[in-house]
Amino acid sequence: MASDFTDDLRLAHVLADDADSTTSSRFKALDLHVMTKPDLTPVTDADNAVEEGIRRTLSRARPRDAVLGEEQGSAGHSQRRWVVDPIDGTKNFVRGVPVWATLIALMVDDAVVVGVVSAPQLNRRWWAMKDGGAWTGKSLLRAAPCQVSDVSRLEDASFAYSSLGGWEERDRLEDFLALSRRCWRTRAYGDFWSYMLVAEGAVDIAAEPELELYDMAALDVIVREAGGIFTSLEGEPGPEGRNALASNGKLHDQALAFLGALPDDTTDRRVGSVHDLAAHRRTAPVPDDGLDD
Repeated sequence: MASDFTDDLRLAHVLADDADSTTSSRFKALDLHVMTKPDLTPVTDADNAVEEGIRRTLSRARPRDAVLGEEQGSAGHSQRRWVVDPIDGTKNFVRGVPVWATLIALMVDDAVVVGVVSAPQLNRRWWAMKDGGAWTGKSLLRAAPCQVSDVSRLEDASFAYSSLGGWEERDRLEDFLALSRRCWRTRAYGDFWSYMLVAEGAVDIAAEPELELYDMAALDVIVREAGGIFTSLEGEPGPEGRNALASNGKLHDQALAFLGALPDDTTDRRVGSVHDLAAHRRTAPVPDDGLDD
């Protein structure tokens, strides 16, 4: 493994261990305190406790580094910045659904160089370091490499997403459905998990229409180090485009042709022609939301 950020990766694992202890102790707690933020999304005492704990540890271990967290915003100014989502999937956490994770990333000069995604109720953790590959396992010493799939046709591809509502709210539902109908399978795994499945090669494409940097930073480096591509829906590399498209690489341009902002002369790439696309939308079924098959 590359050594430049090895100490930072080890620290990220320590942070994730502490976060897992806090979140696991509060999951399904009868006295869990849930509040509504100004954007109408929930936040719990566990979200706040995890982020406060991470910030305390970083203040001792990396006092010169900046920190960006979902709950407490940005602190410090440095070319090195830790980016933290204490609980990605808070709505799941609140409802007792075990699909949620703590996301921890280190960015240097606006590039993500370390990422850890820890999902204790799934008993899973994924991580990556720049030029060090992507890995999954319970610890640094007990890990297996992550590698994206080799699927090259949309008709053979599995496409993961979070919900239909976000696409509809942003007037992009028809584009989303058109891509879904071309793919072999669609499932709404949601949040971090869609992207980790891309990194593992179990899913080939994942996308969401609106995200923040702390939702994406850790995912970005893991997907890339697994051999995939992570961009915005407009094709901008990295996690700062406010939305995301991740793929195994071979399918990326094909997915962008449906979901991205394309020049006028590429419109006919979507499904052969504009007329073919319209007919396809009329006749194809709506994708599944469930996890039943």
